[in-house]
Amino acid sequence: MLPQPIRNFIDIFSKLPGIGPRQATRLAFKLIVEGKNRLEETAKAIDNLKFLKICSFCFFPYSSQNNLCDICQNKNRRKDIIMIVEKETDLISLERPKKYNGRYLIIGELSKNGVLESMEKLRLNNLKTFIQKELNGQAEEIIIATNPTTYGDLNAMIITKELKDFAKKITRLGRGIPTGGEIEFSDEETLASALERRI
Repeated sequence: MLPQPIRNFIDIFSKLPGIGPRQATRLAFKLIVEGKNRLEETAKAIDNLKFLKICSFCFFPYSSQNNLCDICQNKNRRKDIIMIVEKETDLISLERPKKYNGRYLIIGELSKNGVLESMEKLRLNNLKTFIQKELNGQAEEIIIATNPTTYGDLNAMIITKELKDFAKKITRLGRGIPTGGEIEFSDEETLASALERRI
């Protein structure tokens, strides 16, 4: 019943986070109804994503000509304090309160089985190499900013074990974020409080 282009759209977009087949179907029809100009704008916005690069330190996407994103190349930010987050959206949320002046590492979405995947291990090894070369083997502080859930706590313990020899202190965000909550959806005041009360 549905034309093939709509079925293709639904197949691709329903695999994105937070969008299932029903939402993808609604999106397809919304774009069609809004006309060719809207479709072309949307297609161009998606196509332009291919020009982004990934920061060689924190793994956040960026569009400048350097090897580092704006945060990592900012000389006013402390490079000896590093916050580990799971997702790019966590980094964006933690930047909003303007209470943190260090760097980040996006480790990737952590599994619930208590085992680091190969990509996560590679990113942690990249961090260890940076600490050894640039910080004489020890960061001032590593902040583990995983979600305050059972799985977040388990993964924080695993990451702490991996990095215990690479920092003078390893902390976690304070519990301004409720247990079971997610960083991405926390408001600025809650995140600022969690940063200030890290343990």
